[in-house]
Amino acid sequence: MGAADVVPGVSGGTIAFITGIYEELVDSIKSINISNIKILFNKGLPTFWKAINGNFLLSIIIGIGISVLSLARLLKYILENHPELIWSFFFGLIVASAIYVAKQIKVWNLGSSVSLLAGIVVAFVITEITPAETTDAWWFVFLSGAIAICAMILPGISGSFILLLLGKYAYIIGAVSDLEIGILAIFLAGALIGIISFSNLLSWLLKKYHNQTIALLAGFMVGSLNKVWPWKNTIETFIDRHGIEKPLTQLNVFPADYLGDPHLFMAIVLAITGFVLIFVVERFANDK
Repeated sequence: MGAADVVPGVSGGTIAFITGIYEELVDSIKSINISNIKILFNKGLPTFWKAINGNFLLSIIIGIGISVLSLARLLKYILENHPELIWSFFFGLIVASAIYVAKQIKVWNLGSSVSLLAGIVVAFVITEITPAETTDAWWFVFLSGAIAICAMILPGISGSFILLLLGKYAYIIGAVSDLEIGILAIFLAGALIGIISFSNLLSWLLKKYHNQTIALLAGFMVGSLNKVWPWKNTIETFIDRHGIEKPLTQLNVFPADYLGDPHLFMAIVLAITGFVLIFVVERFANDK
């Protein structure tokens, strides 16, 4: 989940879904509430820890933390120097993930079909929004954490991409790489409040409208493929506040029309690898 969350366009929620821990993750986060906090003071840490499924949550947090800290610089390098290859891998991964999630829908009817279409449209529109330049003030860093974390647990909607839209992706990745504790503490505080609040809504939707919610999540994945298409030509650029030129508007093109080396053979190999990997992980998760 941590590795996926670092990359704009790929969601940690997708990984949670294919490994079979998604609903347990949402319910465990939801359990961090006022009632269970009272248990901490009245009955002690062991009872509280069991009530919030603490071992499970701690495993997730440690895994994500190690992955983010170890992969932030590597993925930043790959995205800057070999974007066609890394996006090809994630394109295959997300296609397979969407198929896997759609298989979880028990009944296809008008409601689930409309939800699927709505998810596709919403995710596509989000990926078409131009990234913004925003303030580095503490309150906006806090708000960015609260918004991005909600996307991080939604399959197909990437928290990192939301940060990109908010103009905070490079800022937060830089803070992780340089271990700027103050910035990270504010961001994580926002993320904590955001994820606890959002998980209650998501848990209710999964229990009350399971098929429609799963269809919506599958639609998010399909719509997000627009973002991770490997070959993009930059139409317009802008200069950020640090004087660095960055893409403003990009157009998805076929490999033959790509302005650069499309690395077509390796891109196809990596897309197939990403596709197959999902079903390997699914099989491993089922065996466990």
